Amino acid sequence: MEDQAPATEPSIRRSKRTRAQTQVTENQKEKGNGAAGGENSDGSNQADRESSPDDFEEARPRAKRSRPQEGTSAVAGHKSTEQSLIEVIKGNGKYINQAVKLWVEQYEKDPKPAIVELLTMLFEACGAKYHIKGEFLDEIDVDDVVVALVDLARRGEVEDYQSSKKKELKNFKDNLQSFWDTLVRECQHGPLYDQVLFDKCMDYIIALSCTPPRVYRQIASFMGLQLVTSFIAVAKVLGAQRETTRRQLDAETKKRAEGPRVESLNKRFSVTHEKITTLEEMMRKIFTGLFMHRYRDIDPNIRMSCIESLGSWILSYPSLFLQDLYLKYLGWTLNDKSAGVRKASVLALQNLYEVDDNVPTLGLFTERFSNRMIELADDNDISVAVCAIGLVKQLLRHQLLPDDDLGPLYDLLIDEPAEIRHAIGALVYDHLIAQKFNSSQSSTKGEGSDSSEVHLGRMLQILREFSTDQILSIYVIDDVWEYMKAMKEAFDNNRKDITIAMMKNYPLLLRKFMADKAKVPSLVEIIVHMNLELYSLKRQEQNFKNVLQLIKEAFFKHGEKDALRSCVQAINFCSVESQGELKDFARSKLKEVEDEIVAKLKSAMKEVADGGDEYSLLVNLKRLYELQLSRAVPIEGLHEDIVNALQNFRNMDYEVVSFLLLNMFAHLAWSLHSVISSEIVSEASLSSLLSKRKTLLDQLEYFLNSPPQMEGTVNYGNQLASRYDHAYFVLQVCTILAEAWSLFRRTIFSSTKLERLGYCPDVSIVQKFWRLCEQQLNISDETEDEDANKEYVEETSRDMVMVAAAKLVANDTVPKDYLAPDIISHYVMHGVSVTETVKNLIGVLRKRDDDLSNIFLDALKKAYDRHMVELSRSDDESLATKYFQDCKELSARLSATFVGAARNKHRVDILKIVKDGIEHAFVDAPKQLSFLECSVLHFVSRLPTPDIQDIMKDVQKRTENVNTDEDPSGWRPYYTFIDSLREKYAKNEGLQDEKEGAVVKRRGRPRKQRSMEGRRLFDEQSSSEEEDSISTSDHENAQDDDDEEEDAPLIHSIRSSKLRSLKVSREETKSQSKTGESSKAKD
Repeated sequence: MEDQAPATEPSIRRSKRTRAQTQVTENQKEKGNGAAGGENSDGSNQADRESSPDDFEEARPRAKRSRPQEGTSAVAGHKSTEQSLIEVIKGNGKYINQAVKLWVEQYEKDPKPAIVELLTMLFEACGAKYHIKGEFLDEIDVDDVVVALVDLARRGEVEDYQSSKKKELKNFKDNLQSFWDTLVRECQHGPLYDQVLFDKCMDYIIALSCTPPRVYRQIASFMGLQLVTSFIAVAKVLGAQRETTRRQLDAETKKRAEGPRVESLNKRFSVTHEKITTLEEMMRKIFTGLFMHRYRDIDPNIRMSCIESLGSWILSYPSLFLQDLYLKYLGWTLNDKSAGVRKASVLALQNLYEVDDNVPTLGLFTERFSNRMIELADDNDISVAVCAIGLVKQLLRHQLLPDDDLGPLYDLLIDEPAEIRHAIGALVYDHLIAQKFNSSQSSTKGEGSDSSEVHLGRMLQILREFSTDQILSIYVIDDVWEYMKAMKEAFDNNRKDITIAMMKNYPLLLRKFMADKAKVPSLVEIIVHMNLELYSLKRQEQNFKNVLQLIKEAFFKHGEKDALRSCVQAINFCSVESQGELKDFARSKLKEVEDEIVAKLKSAMKEVADGGDEYSLLVNLKRLYELQLSRAVPIEGLHEDIVNALQNFRNMDYEVVSFLLLNMFAHLAWSLHSVISSEIVSEASLSSLLSKRKTLLDQLEYFLNSPPQMEGTVNYGNQLASRYDHAYFVLQVCTILAEAWSLFRRTIFSSTKLERLGYCPDVSIVQKFWRLCEQQLNISDETEDEDANKEYVEETSRDMVMVAAAKLVANDTVPKDYLAPDIISHYVMHGVSVTETVKNLIGVLRKRDDDLSNIFLDALKKAYDRHMVELSRSDDESLATKYFQDCKELSARLSATFVGAARNKHRVDILKIVKDGIEHAFVDAPKQLSFLECSVLHFVSRLPTPDIQDIMKDVQKRTENVNTDEDPSGWRPYYTFIDSLREKYAKNEGLQDEKEGAVVKRRGRPRKQRSMEGRRLFDEQSSSEEEDSISTSDHENAQDDDDEEEDAPLIHSIRSSKLRSLKVSREETKSQSKTGESSKAKD
């Protein structure tokens, strides 16, 4: 009986369509069949339903169409008739609806040709041109067709429309999705249930999704997943109709047990139920035949689309999919090796837990996979971790997690990426401070549990864990600040209290400690924590003016960086945050400071020109520099004096010259900012900017070519100041030069109205720049320690020059061919910070798809050349040995970038490095043969076994006519290299990854070992035809729940156990009890 009802449906629909089309033919012959037929078909169907009490069909839903303008329908119908289905899909998509309607009508008239046309489109969408003859449609085997299609792909006769960069195919995927969705909806009153049309389509889609060609699997999977989505949309409509019919039937049955109406409703209910059953069977068929294989496809995009689709299916059609049989796939893919797939699974689960009605059904799933969800909060991929933290919040909202499981999450409050810290901050606020997820608090809402004081008390209890570490406290406050309304209120109240308390006493304190350079910075900074509006409300304007005058005096009394910076910050704050008359006064005071600095500098320069002391010039240059760090200072009249001082007094103190250059650069940067920000740029402003740039670069290049030599000390009046040493002065020159080049790099201004501003230095200048950078990299550790104590040094010299040089390459400021290999050659030589900088640069070059093979090989050559130069320079081989080990480690690090899929992708690059490296090693053999051992060998291990054999033959051929016994020690590296190749070839170990390069982790804290709950995916390759077991018992014991405690510190010296012990009492009705519990916790 179940098979008979759907079988009669097409004939019913065809008869009605026939009547409708007859009317169209008679009444509107001049119009296209598509549009007119659709309109009259609706009218005919409606008439049939009204005249027949036994006809229980609902009105066929159609897109609402207004009557077309003259000729529009005919043109559209003619256009869609002319084009094949694939051409309609490859077009802009506006003819899809019309084409589908015409195709359905053709199918109802003559099914076989229509099915052949649809299957041809299906094959062409996959990129293959293949046609099935209609007379053989029923006899031909699906597997035979698929084998023929795979042969086409093997011969390269397939196009990839999905990944094509052609403009006309940019909407291909969206149009293909729209086509199948429209087809399902158009067939929902007939062909959808005939168990012929869509069964045939599903057979081919499922078969193509299991083929080796990736393009077939991608498109077939996409179509199959979309079919299920469209089936669900129809099933939901039918489900609503079935529910309505059931209610009507119940109501009618109460009136009379039998009758035509009851019989009609029973028939409607039965047929609607059969349709839903048919749709669900088709969903299961695609799920079993396609999803269960493709969710573990080697292509992460296919896996991700599968999980995204499954998530939407469960959410939109829970009556079928919201059960462990389907949910477990979301749990298993939480362990996927692709971050995109893990994120898709987490987002799908987030959407499920947002619906309260789903939670009871998710109980067993949550119990099995909650540990993995918590672990993902510390995922290597930041976006996955942030989403997982949001998922944990959902679990807490439904009280599905015990507090004891949250210990590891609190460690992340001080994790390095800000996104993770802030996400954990939101969780901490909701769970520990506001306690939104604690049902026990609901009874105490009226007792002030949500008051600001209570929230602050809980926050302070958390901060007590970090009372001995100010930095950790700052981290935690920053994480929670965005959500702490109570903390913001307290901060505002404290500002008000400070302002009222300090209004009268603040000027007295400043005046008393004006001469104390240690206390002045902190005293001056007090004003930035005050509410300046209260000065007007409390009529204390004069005290405000006195404070500003005293800050100005402190600015000109002191010359230390901290004091100057605090004064500038305070004056800027007052000029922005004060109101009305006080703001005008603050701005006028700021203008006085600027004018006085310019006047003092002019006087100091004149004094130096007359042979006087340089101290006044140095201090005022520092003051000007601090001002220019925060705002543009008008020093147009002073700029020429600065240039003259540099040109005329070459023997000035290094520190004075440094600040002259720094102020010139700051003024140039503000001038550029002014030009870029202007809507209209005058020729005069451009010329002035270019002149200033040329002047600065000329001065920097002068010191680049002939840096001054270090002298002793100089006595500035009563002060004895140590001169800047030669190394640090050169560092300043290199840093300013790199920043200036980056500021005007051509990539910023190319193809703009300001293209004239683009600049690229000559290679000769870049070479001189790098030679000076190398001098800084090679300075002794003692000098580094001395530099660290300098007032304006915030990083070591090595860090500064490496960051400056790497920025030039990363921003395409200078040609990478010269500078990139030099930088990378220092990868492992100068400590963790420099290593991290070079590592980030390599990452940038890889993303840009630059020629890494040549860059890496040149870097290895330069590192090896350092070893050879040192070897020939002296009898002491200790430094040469160190350089040799550095070269070996560099090779290991660089070769480790080619792991996993990257190794296969870059096989040609690796092979080029090996072959060119061998060529370099045999130049003037056996002199450079050690290059094979220290540089080439690590890359050989990244190659497949056949390539290793070819390389071994090539190397051996080079020594066929050479007597290696004449210099055994010189040829020893050659034999070592050959032995290593033989060993790798014999053991077939050419494809083994080095453990230290196989895992990419976030910078900062070490990662926990990932425990794999449920199915351990991707541990070994599986055939796409292999049936997947759905047994939920296969994976119950796959994970040990005990995690090892991390011994490594998170930040500075804090241990993770300290944060894991962080808890807040759940009952805080009395402040005394809170204090008691806190003291007990400390004990």
